[in-house]
Parts: sequence; C-alpha cells; structure tokens
Amino acid sequence: MDNVSDITVLLRRLGAGEARAESELLPLVYEQLRELAARHLRGERSGHTLTPTALVHEAYLRMSTDASLAPQDRRQFFAIAARRMRQVLVDHARHRDAAKRGGPQREAVTLSALSEDGESPLDALALEQALSRLEAMDARKVRVVELRYFAGLEMSDIAQVLGISRATAQRDWEVARAFLFEALA
Repeated sequence: MDNVSDITVLLRRLGAGEARAESELLPLVYEQLRELAARHLRGERSGHTLTPTALVHEAYLRMSTDASLAPQDRRQFFAIAARRMRQVLVDHARHRDAAKRGGPQREAVTLSALSEDGESPLDALALEQALSRLEAMDARKVRVVELRYFAGLEMSDIAQVLGISRATAQRDWEVARAFLFEALA
C-alpha cells in the first residue's frame, strides 16, 4: 500500500473507534500537516508568534477532541486540518487584538492576498469576516476557498471532495476570489 491508501485505511479504522489507529496515523500525516501550516503562516504578518509546529499541534488537538469529525479519506482529513488551522490563526489574531491598547488595530490587507503564490501578508480577522459574509451568500464557495487557499488542493481534488465538477469548482474559486478581493480592498 502507498501512503495515501494507508492514511485512508487508518482514518476509517479511527472512525470505527480503534484508538491505536491515531498513533499510526500521526507519523504518516505530520510532515504534510507541517507543510500546510507553513503555507498558512507564509500568508501572515511578519514576526508571527506561532510556528508551523505549534500551529499543527493546536489544530491537531482541536481535530482529535472533536468527536463529530470523521474524515473518510486523505483529502477530507487535510481539508478539515486546513479549516482548523485557519480557526487557530483567527483565534490567535483575536487574542492579539484584544491585548492591544486602544482596541483592535489591523495591518493593511494586500489586494493580492488570495494570489496563487500564498506569499502576500494577510490579516486573518479581515479574511475571516469576508469569508463569513461570503458564506452567508454561498457556503460552497467558502469551502472551495478553504480547500484551495488553505489546504492547497488542486481543482480536481476540490471537485471530488465537494462532489461537483472541476469546472464548477473553478468558477466558484474565481467568483470567491473576486468577492474577497473586493471585500479586502
């Protein structure tokens, strides 16, 4: 079996309640989770206090304590991990803003925030607010953004996870990017 198949088998065993499966799963996914965390943090302001390791640990802890999660395969697992990492970053930004004197003070959001390179700095709170507004209109588009921007999945993988065509996933991505570009301006 290859790594992808092993992960899927372990996720199914974990979903069936086999406790040992989690200890076997973590070594297989840890490095990929660190890469995902590093991608998330590249989009954050310079001098961020979270490291990729800390982000992975916090997100994994949140995932492992949420009994309602039952990813069926590798793609779903990493999509959930990306969402949890985003939530950790948003919570971290909220905590940082609450600690500042004079209330929340945010850095400017660059208009290239959702560029394909993921290198542009991004205000996690501003993005979260924009995603919440988009979710009120179309939740699937937010899922596409999460899977593409945060999880780094390809359009064909996104289409498979969401049960839509690749063309629909691409259109949703383009519409969501335009909406977020406008909302973050």
